[in-house]
Amino acid sequence: MVLLVERLGKLYSKLENLHHHHRDHDPEALSASLRAFRSEISSSVTQLLSNSKPGGFDILSLEWIQKCFQVLPSINKAFAKLVVEIEYDMSEWKEISMEAYLNYSLEILDLFNSISSSISYLEQSRVSFSHALSVVQASPNSSGIDRLRAIEFKRSGGGGNKFKVQENEEDRKEGSCSSGKERVVLQALMEMRSVELWLCSIMMVGLSGESKIYLQMRKSAGVLSNPSLVNLDSVISGVVIAKRCVLKEVKELKDSGLFVAAAVSAGENRSRDAAEEMQRKLEVFENLLDGLGKTVNSLFSDVLARRNQLLNGIRFRKQ
Repeated sequence: MVLLVERLGKLYSKLENLHHHHRDHDPEALSASLRAFRSEISSSVTQLLSNSKPGGFDILSLEWIQKCFQVLPSINKAFAKLVVEIEYDMSEWKEISMEAYLNYSLEILDLFNSISSSISYLEQSRVSFSHALSVVQASPNSSGIDRLRAIEFKRSGGGGNKFKVQENEEDRKEGSCSSGKERVVLQALMEMRSVELWLCSIMMVGLSGESKIYLQMRKSAGVLSNPSLVNLDSVISGVVIAKRCVLKEVKELKDSGLFVAAAVSAGENRSRDAAEEMQRKLEVFENLLDGLGKTVNSLFSDVLARRNQLLNGIRFRKQ
């Protein structure tokens, strides 16, 4: 009886190995999984496209940037689904895939830090605007009015000049993959990195106000193979050039501040209503920034957790 159990165990083990071997050398099955992954990304991006007006100013708004953030978890979920589907857990990855993932995750974490910094600068400007408005409301003198007119939104503090994204080298490494699964994971990583860098470039240009950040990161993201991305990218490029990277909410607040200053200076009765309207816009702006900040922190924690998971697996291998 014991001998029979041992033989059955060995037979089961051989069948398992044969199954994995077959899966690893079944190009069609692996290609299907990769196509499904790309299709899920396309679906998420198409949702962004459907929420945009071609050539519309609303693309560069905090509300639209929040929608860009919401796409990132969908992409990461699709990648995790792919890894499970092809039965290639992180613990089985070769050095080439581990290195690619660690480089990608470090880039994204660095980007999230830059985005958080840009949000902080916008928040500082909001506080300055709010204080200037309260001064004008309390004492509508010329110095308070001039201060309200003169306030400008701080954008990025020059952080964009320091940020650099690595050139994509994974395509040159693909030929050295030892298995079909490894090649699929590396291709999916390249796709994920490209899309996420592209999305982050949109967020950065909106929050920082520096178009060169978009152009720099757009180049580093590589060629966009997804048709939905190509279409949306052409729309956004036009907006970045035509609108000079001004957030919709920032423009509205600046215009509102100038309107309040003009109304108070002229002694018009509508100055009170104008000030209340500006206060309402400041509160909406504050809530949007707060929501973005929480989203960035949550995404940062998720990426860091997955990165640490891979690093812990590497340490375990070396023991």
